[in-house]
Amino acid sequence: MGILRGMRKEYSSEYKAAAVLEVLREAKSLTEIAGERGVHPNMLSRWRNEAVKKMRMIFEEGKRKDAEKRAHEEEIQELYSQIGELTTKLSWLKKKSGIDIR
Repeated sequence: MGILRGMRKEYSSEYKAAAVLEVLREAKSLTEIAGERGVHPNMLSRWRNEAVKKMRMIFEEGKRKDAEKRAHEEEIQELYSQIGELTTKLSWLKKKSGIDIR
């Protein structure tokens, strides 16, 4: 078994991406693409399934980042509001106490 592992062919991410795009275009059958690329059809299926799964994660991540951005902007607005309120209170206290500290 150790001999077979050493002989396992490794494919670059660019090669896998190109193969998956070709499969997704559906211009040729999976078997035809596999034959042309010298890859077993099951391997192409695994690459395609992995790519489709990760595409979903990309779009979900985008939604999550949008929600985080909105929450961050709301927090900033709340903090500016608090700063304004505290500034007003400080001015009022200075005026009432007769202290003029700048």
